[in-house]
Amino acid sequence: MNLGKRFLSITNLLFFILIAVQFLPDKIDKEAHSSYVIWLAVGIEVLVIVLTFVLKKAEGFNLVKDIVGFIYAFLIIWTLLTAKFDLLSEVFFPPPGRVLVQFTEDNTAILNNIKSSVITVFEGFFLASVIAIPLGLIFGCFTRLGNAATYISKFLGSIPPIVYIPYGIALLPTFHSVSVLVIFLATFFPVLGSTMGGVIHMDEKLINSAKVLNVSKFTLLTSVIFPAVLPQIFTGCNTGLATSFVLLTSAEMIAARDGLGFYIKQYSDFGDYTRVVLGIIIIGIVIVAISYLINTLERKIIKWKN
Repeated sequence: MNLGKRFLSITNLLFFILIAVQFLPDKIDKEAHSSYVIWLAVGIEVLVIVLTFVLKKAEGFNLVKDIVGFIYAFLIIWTLLTAKFDLLSEVFFPPPGRVLVQFTEDNTAILNNIKSSVITVFEGFFLASVIAIPLGLIFGCFTRLGNAATYISKFLGSIPPIVYIPYGIALLPTFHSVSVLVIFLATFFPVLGSTMGGVIHMDEKLINSAKVLNVSKFTLLTSVIFPAVLPQIFTGCNTGLATSFVLLTSAEMIAARDGLGFYIKQYSDFGDYTRVVLGIIIIGIVIVAISYLINTLERKIIKWKN
């Protein structure tokens, strides 16, 4: 792809439209802080220009530009509906510039809350994975046991883990341990089910070929079956992580003293919807970032799948 096609695109057009929109007169009473949106757009555009020279493959660069294009379009619509045309309630839907200003003021608190939520998710996710993956491998090796365990895991996994919070609060010493329990339950059953399913439905030719070589059962499990079902394991991990963060923020909104869910709940009680919107956006960014890291790790480990 030549530089002309990389620089001349709909994404670049949307960038200039976004900048132009910021100079329209505001129709809201409070300051819209449009300059913050301009600086954000310029920063994103500079990043895209740098990636123009870094990313050599057209496919990867086009994906970046498409994502940036959606961001620009979203900011344009958001700005028009709030600051410029005042079609949405200013109280519940603050303009993007005001949200960006709030981020600069609360960045330390937000980073601390992100750290708290991510640590909790990692603890519950790690504990669930180290238990669910070996169990899934063992159950899957015995077809009859695996089929029965699959239905049991589907039944238990269909129960929202958040309903166990009252029992957790009553039985566990801290709310942090309750949150870890919620994450554990949200992750355990998807990973267990995916691992068992991968083993049960894997190609029998692989197992038969290993048996012909007289490999031990442990070697068969760790060197043949485990690598073969890694794609299914990562699928379960992705599902568990996505569900975990949703449930964690819900749990944090009930009784936590930190975390992104607590941040949103705390300020929603005071009617501070600028911070509520900011918290919602931050949660989305964190979930996407974690999912991206898991997908990157999957591509690195399972190179033969690509």
